[in-house]
Amino acid sequence: MDSSCGLTDNRVSPPNSLHVSPPGGGGGVGSSHRKRRTLVAPEMNLSLDQSEGSLLSDDFLDTPDDLDINVDDIDTPDETDSLEFITNGNDLEWEDDTPVASAKAGPGGGSGAPAEDGNANNGRLWKTVIIGEQEHRIDMQIIKPYLRVITHGGYYGEGLNAIIVFSACYLPDSSCPDYHYIMENLFLYVVSSLEMLVAEDYLIIYMNGATPRSKMPGISWLKKCYQMIDRRLRKNLKSLVIAHPTWFIRTVLAISRPFISVKFMNKIRYVHSLDELAEIVPMEHVHVPECVMQYDEERIKARRERMEQERRQQEQQSVPHGPIKSSVRPKSMIVEQ
Repeated sequence: MDSSCGLTDNRVSPPNSLHVSPPGGGGGVGSSHRKRRTLVAPEMNLSLDQSEGSLLSDDFLDTPDDLDINVDDIDTPDETDSLEFITNGNDLEWEDDTPVASAKAGPGGGSGAPAEDGNANNGRLWKTVIIGEQEHRIDMQIIKPYLRVITHGGYYGEGLNAIIVFSACYLPDSSCPDYHYIMENLFLYVVSSLEMLVAEDYLIIYMNGATPRSKMPGISWLKKCYQMIDRRLRKNLKSLVIAHPTWFIRTVLAISRPFISVKFMNKIRYVHSLDELAEIVPMEHVHVPECVMQYDEERIKARRERMEQERRQQEQQSVPHGPIKSSVRPKSMIVEQ
């Protein structure tokens, strides 16, 4: 460097050799016979100019031809490839490059967050559905015993006019644990099933027979179902047939009038037997629960016994109970005065 910078070359040059002592050294009788090994370091020029041997010289900057990298030949991960992350029990859902934790709380206070393959850490099975352009997750494991609550009963008329059967006897009892959590997931399952099963016009058969009051859905649950149903499904519904109606279901519908439209109320029909139901819709593919069939037979038997009893009472009223007494005495009994 130029001497005008005020720097001199009186610096001590670094050593270019390393003395290695054999193990066991440090004094003693054999210290006079120790031999030193010398490792000679190669000379390196650490200057920043491009002179020969420096780091910026062409010898170091040149790369051989076999190190040329073709970017097109590099395998990059596909968009469908997924990465699995192991977290501290908090599974994340990745949407729009932003991690969003699942907010669905399982029964018993557990997180129940679903994993990528649909199975949560606690062994639950989840199903993702879209209702009203909004994504929802259904705990299929908790509602597995109640999936028969809604079934497809075939078609009626011309075209794809579907028959949807809702069997209230398969609903959970209100005294079971996590009842509200079960009904919330079952509600999502019923609404999503309607959107999947219905293509054109349809009717719903509500099997109300053999259903105890503890299994009857509440008014808030029915109201939520009605409000979550898409407008297309409300419009395409041609009839709601209630089989074996009771005073309780009639009362519930009467209370529900304020939030149910008049057009929807006019679509409700009541049938009191399965034979009367068969006159409205074809029953070949309609699944009728065994308890409903038994309930229908008992009602028919009770109705026949009641009619037979009324007939006997009418016959007894029409027949006189004894001979008619005459006020005229026989001549033989007249005593001449």
